[in-house]
Amino acid sequence: MTDSGDTSRTRPSPFRPSTRTVVLRTLSAGVFALAGLIFWMSFDTAKGVNIRSDDPLPKLSDNVRKQSGRNQELENQLIGVRGDVDALTRRGTGAADATRKQLDLLEEEAGTKAVTGPALNVTLNDAPPNATALVPGVPDPQPNDLVIHQQDLQAVVNALWEGGAVGIRVMDQRLISTSAVRCVGNTLILQGRVYSPPYRITAVGDQKKLRAAIDRNATIQNYLQYVNAYGLGWKVEADNRVTLPGYSGTVDLHYAKPVS
Repeated sequence: MTDSGDTSRTRPSPFRPSTRTVVLRTLSAGVFALAGLIFWMSFDTAKGVNIRSDDPLPKLSDNVRKQSGRNQELENQLIGVRGDVDALTRRGTGAADATRKQLDLLEEEAGTKAVTGPALNVTLNDAPPNATALVPGVPDPQPNDLVIHQQDLQAVVNALWEGGAVGIRVMDQRLISTSAVRCVGNTLILQGRVYSPPYRITAVGDQKKLRAAIDRNATIQNYLQYVNAYGLGWKVEADNRVTLPGYSGTVDLHYAKPVS
């Protein structure tokens, strides 16, 4: 029964949905349809492969280091093969003593023969993390001020050659005339292998002459200012007897051509 004087809104029937209910149901259906479409596209993209993997994405640096290790394995194999070839060559040529001595001298100059003698060891390293100026009046360091650069390593190697070194080893590799010391970011790439600081350079030769060549090198003296200002690593040590193994990599020139 109704009261003709009642002006309130009519209560909706429980069997007939209101306009709001219809809208909500329509939106819900659209959401479920969209979710289904997304799931189908995800499955089609994955082709049965788990898209969300727990494994971290491979990093370029990891791939480089993996290849560096592979290069080391191949280099070790090459050392053994080259030793066998050299032994067979000397045995088969029947060369006279004078010829063999000349061959030994050429191998020593080329860096493919081991050398032994007194040596100088130079170690360079990045500054400690969050390093600050150690000297009053020096500005706060920039990121590039706190790491070893290619020019720093090249300066040491060039100074040691200038000082009469008969052989130089950077990290665990013997240098020859075609060796290139290159840095990418804060890593050293040398003859197909990757190294991180600290960097150790060993030179066999007259220790006094080697040290004098280091002391008069202008680039090294500039580097030493950063050592004093920001704490970059620098150490020079003498060693009475060191043996540097001969270079075992390829000596073929891939880009250079003889001058006619």
